[in-house]
Amino acid sequence: MIDHKTALSPAHVAAPFGAYSHGILAGSDGRLLVTSGQLGVAADGQCPAGIGEQARICLATIDAILQEAGATRSCILRLNAYVTKRDDFAAYMAVRDEWLTDVVVKPASTLMIVGGFTRPEFLVEVEAMAWVPA
Repeated sequence: MIDHKTALSPAHVAAPFGAYSHGILAGSDGRLLVTSGQLGVAADGQCPAGIGEQARICLATIDAILQEAGATRSCILRLNAYVTKRDDFAAYMAVRDEWLTDVVVKPASTLMIVGGFTRPEFLVEVEAMAWVPA
């Protein structure tokens, strides 16, 4: 698949804090894919106790959505993630960064700490926006 996006990281601004781009410019020949926020719930309804395991499930679900749309991780323009504890910030980022290892142009990214989700066992939610070349 041909990559139709360009990272935007102006030289006069601080470098990104992690594996992400300040901005992404997408090509004009394609389709926009937007996911709902994905929670760390496995297909069998189980929700692991740890942030790392939940984040892996969130990202695996995004992989499945991308695949159904004919896209890959390299098509992702933006990832938004929400965690319930400041202490989970680094663990989530480690999983995300590993997941993005082979993506040359890192997506734009936002990570927020929130008060909670619909069930107390949910620790992380991740949503994605991707550009699927035509």
